[in-house]
Amino acid sequence: MSFLMTVNQLENSMQNNERDVAIVDVRYQLNNPAAGRVAYQKGHIPGAVYLDLKEDLSSEAKQHGGSHPLPDKDVLASKLGELGINHDTLVVIYGEKNDMFSARCLWLFHYLGHENAYILDGGLAKWLQEGNEITTDTPQRKAKTFKPSSFENEIVNMQDVKQKMDDKSAVLIDSRSKDRYLGKTEPLYGRAGHIPGAKNYFWKDVLDAEGNWKDNEELERHFSDLSKSDEIIVSCGSGVSACPNILALKRAGFTNVKLYPGSFSDWISYDENPLETKEE
Repeated sequence: MSFLMTVNQLENSMQNNERDVAIVDVRYQLNNPAAGRVAYQKGHIPGAVYLDLKEDLSSEAKQHGGSHPLPDKDVLASKLGELGINHDTLVVIYGEKNDMFSARCLWLFHYLGHENAYILDGGLAKWLQEGNEITTDTPQRKAKTFKPSSFENEIVNMQDVKQKMDDKSAVLIDSRSKDRYLGKTEPLYGRAGHIPGAKNYFWKDVLDAEGNWKDNEELERHFSDLSKSDEIIVSCGSGVSACPNILALKRAGFTNVKLYPGSFSDWISYDENPLETKEE
C-alpha cells in the first residue's frame, strides 16, 4: 500500500492543469485546538483548504464513544463536496511534519471510499525546506458531490473488542507511548493503564530518527511479532494516533486491520471495564 507523495510529485500534480488536485491542511495541537487554523491563516501551501480535527474530522464527544468519535459520514462527505472534492479528485494531505493528524484524515478518506488520497511526506516543513512558498490566500473551489461508500468492516466498537479479547480471535494494539500504556503517566484521562490483552506499538516508532516514514522492509521487521493471518485491532487514546499504525501495518502487508475509534477514552467511559498496567 502506497500512501505517500513527495514534494516534487505534488509540485508536478499542481502544474498539471488537466488533473483536479485538492490539498488539505490538517495541522492541529491537542493542547491548543485553535492553533492549527491560526497557523493555516498565517500561511499554507497555495491552494490548500483546512480541515480541523475536532470540528471536521471528529464528531461531538459524548459520554461514550471516546474523545474524538468518528464524524458522521454524510456530514463529512457534504463538507468535502463543499470544498470541491469528489472521488475523481487527487487529494494530498499535510500536517506540520509526518504526524497523526494527516494519518487520521487519510484514514477517513479511505473509510469514505476515496482511494486517490495521499499524505505529503514530510508535511509543510519539507515543503518549505525544499524552497517552496506559502500563501495566506484562501482558495475558492467549485463545489462538487461527494458520495461516501460504506466500509463499516474497517472499525470495531467496545463490545467487539471485549468479545475478541475474550475468545482471542484478534490482536489488539495500543498506539500510545510506553509510559501511558503501563499507566505510569496519563496526561489526558482520569484512569491510567491499558485495555487488558493489548500489545504496545508506539505510533512514532513507524518513523525513523529523522521523522521519516520507515520503508516497507523496516516496517515488516517492526511488526515481525505479529502474524499477517491475524485480525489486528488498532487503538490509542481516542482513535487518532492509531491511524499511523494502521497505515504502517498495511504498508507492511497486513490486510485485516481495523480501528477501534473510541479507543482508551471510550473503554474507560464504562466504569466496569478493567485496566492492566503490566507489559503484555
